[in-house]
Amino acid sequence: MSPLVVALWLANIVLDTVGQLAFKAAAGDRHAGDGLARWKYMASHPWLWLGIACYVLEFLVWVAFLSLLPLSEGVLLGSINIVVIMLAGRWLFGERLTRLRLIGMFLVAVGVAVVGAGA
Repeated sequence: MSPLVVALWLANIVLDTVGQLAFKAAAGDRHAGDGLARWKYMASHPWLWLGIACYVLEFLVWVAFLSLLPLSEGVLLGSINIVVIMLAGRWLFGERLTRLRLIGMFLVAVGVAVVGAGA
């Protein structure tokens, strides 16, 4: 893979992970309340806006990434986001990583490595 493809891939991973974590932080705030009040509360705090900004930037990076690789390779390489997000969720939010989730993460990582080696 060219340095540009690797840079776009890494940027996609970072933006997707930060976006997901920001959305989790916004949605998981126990002070948010319910219904419309919850949405108003989330809209007044930076986590939601950080998540939206990351997703907008990720969209642009993703389109650039896919313009340089076949779709089948790009989507498979993008699957590593699942592993990174699960690890970050464990680290930042104390989410459980069961044996089956760990096996799934391992299989995804191996699949991404195989695709990456052939790209």
